[in-house]
Amino acid sequence: MLCAIEWNPSAELFSIGSFAVRYYSFWWLVGLVAAYFLLKYLYKQQQLSDKDFDSLVVYSFIGIFVGARLGHFLFYDPEYFITRPLEIILPIARDAAGKYHFVGYAGLASHGGTLGLMLALWMYARKTGINLWQTLDNIAIATPITACCIRLGNFWNSEIIGNATGSDWGIIFTQVDNVARHPSQLYEAIAYIIIFVVGLLIYKCLDRKLHRGFYFGFCLTAIFTARFFIEFSKVNNGIFEDFALNTGHYLSVPFIALGIFCMFYRKVGSIELGTVKKKLR
Repeated sequence: MLCAIEWNPSAELFSIGSFAVRYYSFWWLVGLVAAYFLLKYLYKQQQLSDKDFDSLVVYSFIGIFVGARLGHFLFYDPEYFITRPLEIILPIARDAAGKYHFVGYAGLASHGGTLGLMLALWMYARKTGINLWQTLDNIAIATPITACCIRLGNFWNSEIIGNATGSDWGIIFTQVDNVARHPSQLYEAIAYIIIFVVGLLIYKCLDRKLHRGFYFGFCLTAIFTARFFIEFSKVNNGIFEDFALNTGHYLSVPFIALGIFCMFYRKVGSIELGTVKKKLR
């Protein structure tokens, strides 16, 4: 018979004096480093310059960060950030006495991060002249591994928790309550690592047979379809609390539709992904 597991880890991986590295930051770093080296490999394989790769890193980081913070502000906690606009971008929070303290970034919305990244990559493609669909495909191949690591960070933080299982099975997040809950963070992490492996295998085996935009579409469709179904196991904490579906459901549908369009509408790119050509400026 399955029994609940109590989960009450330390938030800190290690500390040196007053400086502490939290597990959440550690998993973010692991995800970003993994994506960095994979994208560097793809750029080298496709004979794209180191200068263009460095620009990609900068554009992607800014797009994801700004989009994720604004997405959290708009979709999940608008009232809080309307009254505390400084906390949208700065890693600080005001206490009851009105004093500010460094607290890190506690709210990052994946839907907002995706929108921010897409906008940043469009700007990147215009600046560098690299085909936009090629850029989106490259990012899409690396994205699931980073998403997996982020959800592991959420698990360590005991956040984005699942609904009560109604049985003795589940995870008891003791920092939250004493109820056995679905480990929805782990559900997503497992789904994303599977999507990463499948996408990488498709790229290795079928890249010359598929049009540009396919991997971008596959990534959007797979990630947000998984997200849609896993949302049923999560506690609803968005702006659509009184509806049958929650905020994550409604925000996932447009990305799924866009992904399906990119996967099956072959005219998004007339050049096969395996044929690498930089647009002449």
